[in-house]
Amino acid sequence: MARNTVAEQLVCTLVAAGVNRIYGVVGDSLNPVVDAVHDTDGIEWIHVRNEETAAFAAAAQAQVDGNLAVCAGSCGPGNTHLVQGLYDAQRSGVPVLALASHIPSRQIGTGYFQETHPERLFGDVTGFRELVSHPEQMPRLARVAIQHALGTPGVAVLVLPGDVAGRKATGDADTTPVVPVRATAWPAEDDVRELAKRINTAEKVALFCGAGTRGAHGEVMTLANRVNAPVGHTLRGKEWIQYDNPYDVGMIGLLGYGACHEALHEADLVLLLGCDFPYDAFLPRRNVVQVDRDPRRLGCRVPLTLGVHGDVAATLRSVLPLIGHKSDTRFLHDMLRRHERALTKVVEAYTGNIADRTPIHPEYVARLLDEAAPDDAVFTVDTGMNNVWAARYLTPNGRRRVIGSFTHGSMANALPHAIGAAYAAPDRRVISLSGDGGLSMLLGELITVHQHGLPITTVVFDNSSLGMVRLEMMVDGMPAFQTDHPPVDYAAIAGAIGMRALRVTRPDEVRDALREAIAAPEAVLVDVVTDPNALSIPSRITADQVAGFALSAGRTVLQGGVGSMIDLARSNLRNLPRP
Repeated sequence: MARNTVAEQLVCTLVAAGVNRIYGVVGDSLNPVVDAVHDTDGIEWIHVRNEETAAFAAAAQAQVDGNLAVCAGSCGPGNTHLVQGLYDAQRSGVPVLALASHIPSRQIGTGYFQETHPERLFGDVTGFRELVSHPEQMPRLARVAIQHALGTPGVAVLVLPGDVAGRKATGDADTTPVVPVRATAWPAEDDVRELAKRINTAEKVALFCGAGTRGAHGEVMTLANRVNAPVGHTLRGKEWIQYDNPYDVGMIGLLGYGACHEALHEADLVLLLGCDFPYDAFLPRRNVVQVDRDPRRLGCRVPLTLGVHGDVAATLRSVLPLIGHKSDTRFLHDMLRRHERALTKVVEAYTGNIADRTPIHPEYVARLLDEAAPDDAVFTVDTGMNNVWAARYLTPNGRRRVIGSFTHGSMANALPHAIGAAYAAPDRRVISLSGDGGLSMLLGELITVHQHGLPITTVVFDNSSLGMVRLEMMVDGMPAFQTDHPPVDYAAIAGAIGMRALRVTRPDEVRDALREAIAAPEAVLVDVVTDPNALSIPSRITADQVAGFALSAGRTVLQGGVGSMIDLARSNLRNLPRP
């Protein structure tokens, strides 16, 4: 029954803005909002086990469908649990509104039970975090919060005391249309001319592409073809730039492989296109031009000879008519050959009888998963070694999505991200690449998946170890300490919940288990027992790192393979003249 409360006014405003679900955990100060959701058509409450999951799920939903997503946390601990996932959403640049309920308004400032100060708590997550103190402020503040989240895009936090949420509203919901970011940022004409001049005068040009190249694949390929430029990419840029790319030379950084590092450091001019790569030690520090729609990122990582404010696609469309064709292909062909040789060497380091070895090599699992997954699959990836396997094995094609906590680097993100992705894309197969360390942190979300009937395929790389932490210790010359734990049968846990589960301990079981799980109409967990000694080192390491590995005894370090990436590299070489 409608009671015309502030909470109902808020929920109706959200529905008018296109919101059809709220992720959260119900409880006391949130009860008026939950009750309003219950009584309002067109919106549902998605109950999760931890508010951290609610924020992660909202972030993933927004990444997949591009629309505003909403999560909620009750006063005190409910709010603090939201923080982790909201950091992920903010750093991924996706529109998320968090409803942070508060203690009774008359008790604020008295040290009341579960009292926190959400306006301070979320200060590093968002520029918009406002307290609704009176019914008269709603729905205007809700509209401002929504528009902030969509317009940044990023996180907005609306703080709502439970007693205020339950009071009578003083007006109607705001049903006016919201305005998402759709405008194109075109570069200044002077910047375009200067960019063209620098490209035309450089002998060797290399492109390094990030997530900002989304929607600019064709323009990037046209430029690479015109100036014979090798093209590298970040992990977030992989899904937008690596497919149908005959100029691909892989990645740099801790997850890197191939000839990307050589291409960037041997070029006369490097174009950073829509990327904010944080590991500046891997980047060249001379003759660098950066193009980005966010001017705050320009020059943030390395010194620039030119910074261009504009969308990548718009900038390249503007500059391409001014770019002449370069006839010298030696730099590009040299980098493509080096790329292929590097991948061949790496593959040979691990492929010998790998399909027959136990414990199962995680590279083998990742390669078969890539083969079994549909062309429009949505992959969610845990932080750690699973980032490596995703970078080197998941083959992009322009339709697949790869989502992870790639800028915040939080553990336990993959399954919560998968929950949001499954709601955003119910007709696509969502596959979570979960590490056993990450899965165990938010293990209760398996109950969420089962409860809501989400057909998520959860593949657990179960090595009883924090693999990336172990690798970091080895690089520093330390023995691995407190990184390992006793084996856990995650399939048995999933089965006890009521979920369909498979446990794989032999390599010859992997292919069929993955195919069965992906083809199933319901949620399936595949617990694959993998080798904890299969670690991956960067494609470019320093002398100090080599010394660190030498000092760290008792572990086998493998250069992780690169799966179908080598097929791409070899394909790109077919039409090149032999030196």
